[in-house]
Amino acid sequence: MWKHRVLYIAIEYGIFIMAFCYILYSKSLDKYYIGHTEMSVADRIAKHLTNHDGFTGKAKDWLEVWSREFPSKLEAYAMERKIKGWKSRKAIEQLIQNA
Repeated sequence: MWKHRVLYIAIEYGIFIMAFCYILYSKSLDKYYIGHTEMSVADRIAKHLTNHDGFTGKAKDWLEVWSREFPSKLEAYAMERKIKGWKSRKAIEQLIQNA
């Protein structure tokens, strides 16, 4: 219920929270990581670089290689799912090169 109230206030006052879809690359793992966030990509990378048990916790050299801003978290998440659905390193690298 409170989410609807927040959305109403955001629309009423013209406040919109942008979201990002991003791709990180680790040279040591030679792997890409695809994610989305409502925080800045720099802040999100800082969280990825902390000690944790997740996939990005395996390396400390993650760098942003691509990001795109979206007007909503839902749209950023849709793009993340689209990229992950490619299951193709070549397609991901084409996206990065064409940015």
